[in-house]
Amino acid sequence: MGKLAGKTAVVTGGNAGIGLAIAKLFAAEGAFVFIMGRRQKELDEAVQAIGPNAVGVNGDVSKLDDLDRLYEIIGARGALDIVVANAGVGELATIDEITEAQFDKVFDVNVKGTLFTVQKALPLLNDGGAIILTGSVAGMKGTAGLGIYGASKAAVRNFVRGWTIELKGRRIRSNVLSPGPVDTDIFASLPEETRRTLKSTVPMGRMGHAEEVAKAALFLASDDSTFVTGIELFVDGGRAQV
Repeated sequence: MGKLAGKTAVVTGGNAGIGLAIAKLFAAEGAFVFIMGRRQKELDEAVQAIGPNAVGVNGDVSKLDDLDRLYEIIGARGALDIVVANAGVGELATIDEITEAQFDKVFDVNVKGTLFTVQKALPLLNDGGAIILTGSVAGMKGTAGLGIYGASKAAVRNFVRGWTIELKGRRIRSNVLSPGPVDTDIFASLPEETRRTLKSTVPMGRMGHAEEVAKAALFLASDDSTFVTGIELFVDGGRAQV
């Protein structure tokens, strides 16, 4: 029997990268998984890759109507046990280059989207459930050009500090999972110099893999972590630690 047998989970940004790896592993461990993504083709391919215990919902976490539709679909099936607020975007811009549009895009998805993904899940989330937010080492490490992204992930980290207190009466655990540089399409889209710089800062001397991050998410979602809440779990090859 899998570690998530009989559980229901939602993973935003579950159509690619780390989110897809998490959704695949959760389903393999027995969970029924809802994934949300903005690109229908990728969403359909992800559902096929995950298997029969998955449903894809097209939507943008920064749009509250889309989140309402997501939870209407989930609610029609039943309750939730696990919420993984993973959807995120980044913009590469230094302090003298940042535009209002770039700021709004990053904070609308990474901060506003994360907040309301969780808030709107609460009526469906079973007592004793698990909330996992995808943070980043960028939330505590400075990297040229990633200031907006890092600030958004620092905000995500702080969310769980408050939620740990606010939701303790329902025994809902809130934690942040913070990857370091991971070999995904998003990382591949960065300029070569930026990728090389980030990789050089990892003490283990290599990129992480999405599947490695997914295993940490499984720990935070399962009964293996019943006394773990309010933390930031780094899966970063040591980058944020030294």
